[in-house]
Amino acid sequence: MSTAPPRTSPSRWRFLFAMTSVEGHPRMDLRARIDAPKAVRQGMDDGQPRDREVRVGAMIFGLSGTLLLAMILAPLTLPAGSVPELHGRANAFDYATEDGAFSYGNQPRYDAHTDTAVRPETTFAWTELPTSHAIAYAFGDLNCHNLGERSWSINENQMPVCVRDLGIFVGLVVGGAIVHRRSVNRWTVTDTALSILPLSWQEEIYRRRWRRVAFYGFAALAVVPLGLDGFTQLLTNYESTALNRMLTGIPFGVGLGLLFGALLNAAPSHFLNASEVRLPGGARFLSNEAE
Repeated sequence: MSTAPPRTSPSRWRFLFAMTSVEGHPRMDLRARIDAPKAVRQGMDDGQPRDREVRVGAMIFGLSGTLLLAMILAPLTLPAGSVPELHGRANAFDYATEDGAFSYGNQPRYDAHTDTAVRPETTFAWTELPTSHAIAYAFGDLNCHNLGERSWSINENQMPVCVRDLGIFVGLVVGGAIVHRRSVNRWTVTDTALSILPLSWQEEIYRRRWRRVAFYGFAALAVVPLGLDGFTQLLTNYESTALNRMLTGIPFGVGLGLLFGALLNAAPSHFLNASEVRLPGGARFLSNEAE
């Protein structure tokens, strides 16, 4: 009874950059020309569906798209004026009931953010809404501050989440679509994440040995704008605008969607060993024993 060869641990592999003479780099290691596994070869060369990657991208796109639609349809389909201006906290249920343990948003209180006393004129409880609407507002109640001045209203109803969170959902939808279209399993999260870039960019990144620099650089492009806008607002008197919140939320959401895709698509178990992974420009993983 035959058994499959044991898989090599990723920690036993180091990354070698090699190009072939066919690709215009005659001085580089000719050992770099390898045959990719069928699934990777189809994804890279033939444009055929990559089953796992397509499913993961569709899942990210579908879940985030459903949440985005729910955030829009919930206030749109409620009677006008059903949801007043909200003023809650993140990571807590503030509007589950009109009074009691989960009614913080309906109680008179001092608001440190505005340095004023808050006395709600109209109470609101999402548990009294129809089920589909209640789910949307419960999600927003738990995950978002629900600050009226940072949120948009539709049909005279405040949306379940703020503008920045709305931008993040838009970005997640875009990220899921990119993963669905371009992501390829390349063993590690870093290499799988970089697979969505244009091929000419990938070849230059791998030729210059910039894969980690590129990975963290693109991550910074997604995170830094949101961090600067958010923390400046938190630590100073600066108050961001709805446009800035949307524009900083979208790239963060795209980056988050791409990261989710890379985490779910990077699957070493789909290869017998790391040398089977096809990388841009003829680069490959090579075991220390093979040097």
